[in-house]
Parts: sequence; C-alpha cells; structure tokens
Amino acid sequence: MRMRKKSDLPQKTCQHCGLPFAWRKKWEKVWDEVKYCSDRCRSERKRADKPAGEGAA
Repeated sequence: MRMRKKSDLPQKTCQHCGLPFAWRKKWEKVWDEVKYCSDRCRSERKRADKPAGEGAA
C-alpha cells in the first residue's frame, strides 16, 4: 500500500461553510454524493433550510 500526500487527494468545497475539504477513506464509495465537510455542517444546513417559525408554538 502506498501512502498519498493530502495535497494529492481530491478536494471539494463544503456547500455550507465554503471551506475546502479532502477525500477520506470512509467516503470512498459515496464521494460523488458528499456535499459537506462535517456532520456539523450537514446538520446546520438542514436546520437553515427549514422555514422560519416551524416547530414554534
């Protein structure tokens, strides 16, 4: 197995925070579907997509 430099890995830009992030082994099979750099950005994006006042009583 050959080690790769992080700079050699594919990169994308997070759709929530706009920061670049690199490919990870755990995303190997779903890389085309990855849109966010972290679980936090993914959950924040979902929260931001909800209309204002939803869930408020």
